[in-house]
This record gives sequence, structure tokens and C-alpha cells, in this order.
Amino acid sequence: DMDKPTYLKFLVSNAAAGSVIGKGGSMITDFQKDSGARIQLSRNQEYYPGTADRIIMISGKIDDVLKAMDLILNKLLSEIQSEDGDDADQRSKVRLVVPNNCCGAIIGKSGATIKSFIEDSQAGIKISPQDNNYIGLTDRVVTLTGSFEEQMRAIDLILSKLTEDSLYMQSMNAPLSYPGVLFAGIHRVPYAYVHPPVGTATYNANYGPNGVGARYPSNKEDRGNSLTIGVADEHIGVVVGRGGRNILEISQASGARIKISDRGDFMSGTSNRKVTITGSLRAIRTAEAMINQKVASVSER
Repeated sequence: DMDKPTYLKFLVSNAAAGSVIGKGGSMITDFQKDSGARIQLSRNQEYYPGTADRIIMISGKIDDVLKAMDLILNKLLSEIQSEDGDDADQRSKVRLVVPNNCCGAIIGKSGATIKSFIEDSQAGIKISPQDNNYIGLTDRVVTLTGSFEEQMRAIDLILSKLTEDSLYMQSMNAPLSYPGVLFAGIHRVPYAYVHPPVGTATYNANYGPNGVGARYPSNKEDRGNSLTIGVADEHIGVVVGRGGRNILEISQASGARIKISDRGDFMSGTSNRKVTITGSLRAIRTAEAMINQKVASVSER
């Protein structure tokens, strides 16, 4: 039924959002007039959790929604091609936002539906796993790759399928921002081994009275490891503590040095401050566990 109202949400970078809106809203007004669909964007700085991307929502009759998507995608792709950067491939992906409980409809029994969509459209279609770092996030990202025509055909197939799904239609009025979604996890960056690499530590050869050698490398030699983790901005206070007492306690108990990035200095694409822990592997593990504990105690409240 082509007159049935439906909607489509997808992610765009801040720069792309600007070119969809146009000077003084001129572009978005034209897109709406030419397609007959309504186009809304999340506000500046209102990003999809874990990204620095804004959300665009197109709503209206299915044909009008597809027409608007065609116009927007065409514009964004022509801009990417004219810039011709290394990340052009990365940016020509289409990332749809789909409620978790509707992904089954796109996948189908043992993946039959998604396979048929891929064969029909020739586009790549990938559904992201659920992101457990965010509490209250009930959406997933469906990434489409391929040419403009292949992507548009995949969008047509996916949207037609979703529009038949009553669960999808119930989410139509969900807000474009994610106010209730909490960052719960701690982002880990793999150990960055600074000098000296692990394994070159010299062991203490001072035998105690009973002839047992020191099992751990002397602290002097094993300070060269550092781990950076991201902690949600609103939880930094509990890591630092009043007058810095928590961070001092963690540092003293673990033997690690802990440095927190300045306000506004975040891990890329997140609003998580960088917490850098330096010391022996054992000290880092202890400090990380203590920080995790502090963060967990406030995020549960």
C-alpha cells in the first residue's frame, strides 16, 4: 500500500547535516517540497549514541519518503565525489537506524530475507550487533554499501518490509535524540606499550632469607605500560573525588599514575574523557578495576 504513512531514520555527519539543511534552511525546504515528505533532523550536538553523527528522519507516504531519500542521498554522494578524499568510501555508506525489535523482520528465517534483499539490490547490507555499552539504546544501525542505485533499491526493499511491521510503526514518534540512553561501559583502548616492552624487565635477584626470588619484576623496570580508557563525562567527578581524594586513593592503592584529560578533551566520537593509567601491568589492572567500581556505583543509581 503506497499511501501508507511510514518513516526512515539514518545517520549523517555534522557536515552532511549542514548541506542537507542548506543556507537558511533552503535545501531542506526544497527537498520537502519536491518529495512531499517531511524531513526532520536531530539538533546540533544531538548525536546517535557512540558516534558524532546526527539523525535525519523522513516521514510521509512510502513513495514520498523514498523520493526524499533519493534527493538527499544524491546530493550527499555528489558532494563526496567532488571532494574525492580517502574516506569517500567510508562516507558513501548509508546507515539506517532501525529499532532492535524490527531487525528480525529484515533478517528473516535463517537470514532468508536479508539474503534475498542483497541478491535483489546487489548492495551490501550489514546489521550491527546490539551495543551493550549503552543502557536504554533500543536501536541498531543497518549499513548499506554499493552504488547509489544499489543502495536506493536496498532502502526500498527494507522500508517496504518495515512498513508492514506494526512494531516499526509504533516507534514512529520516538524522539530523535537519545536523552534516556546512558553510557555504561568503559571504552578500552588496547594497551599501548611504551618503552620498555614487556618481557625485557630485569628480575630482582635479591634472594630472601629462605632463598625465594622475587616473582614480580622490580617496579623500577616495569613502569612502561599505559592504558587509556574513556569514562563518561558525568562520571569523572566520582573518579576524581572531593578535592582529588578518590584518584589519590586509587593511585596509592594500585601504584599506578592516573591522568585525566581536560574538560572537553574526549575520546574521538564520544563524550568520554580520557583516563590514562601508567605503571606496571598489575598496577594498571588494579587501578582500572577500582575506576570501574566507582563508575558502576554511580551509574546504577
